[in-house]
Amino acid sequence: MSKSVMITGASRGIGMRTAEKFLRSDNGVTDLVLVARESKDFANTVESLRADNPYDKKIHSFDVDLADRALAVGLVKDVMHHVGQVDILINNAGYTAPTAIQQIQFSDFETTIAVNLYAPFTIVQELLRSGNTFQTVINVASTAGINGRSGWLTYSASKAALIAMSEVMREELAIFGTRVVCISPGRCATDLRKTLAPDEDPTTIMQPEHVADVMHMLASDVGRYIDSQNIVVRL
Repeated sequence: MSKSVMITGASRGIGMRTAEKFLRSDNGVTDLVLVARESKDFANTVESLRADNPYDKKIHSFDVDLADRALAVGLVKDVMHHVGQVDILINNAGYTAPTAIQQIQFSDFETTIAVNLYAPFTIVQELLRSGNTFQTVINVASTAGINGRSGWLTYSASKAALIAMSEVMREELAIFGTRVVCISPGRCATDLRKTLAPDEDPTTIMQPEHVADVMHMLASDVGRYIDSQNIVVRL
């Protein structure tokens, strides 16, 4: 039986490593749906995955800026047309522009909320409205959404809201047999982390592939035995 996985923010970091994990594992997944803003990084990631595809899985890539809700709605229509079903959804795309409260540009706050909160909501809602039935939804939050941090107001607020939203999704979608999992990675060596902590040595913290391994496990049959309320992933 075919199975599809859709990953947002798939151009680099956790999203890219998660795509690699699902593609190069014998896990029953036949289709990968990769979503990211148009960029050289994303094009290179898709090319690399297609060049090393040991199980000959189908790779569908969509260049979409999820800060634009209309584009997110259109994305779902395109995915349903070309793929037909999303069994595993990983809402991984993230954005931040860290700064002190008095220096925050409201437009940056709006973009942060749009990418980190509105986009996961829109994708889930539009897929449901299209008749899609999920096996698993994984929302990627952050430990910054559990404990707010100076300079990270917009990011922390968006991730706290995502954690709460995931709890509601978990309750509402259970009737369809859908597992909703929210994970909150701690310090992880991503480009987003470089923005948040530019002076940190990335070799001393968790790597994106470690988070990818956790998500691959959570989407497997083994994942059913793990309490799916907000799961902290960190060293």
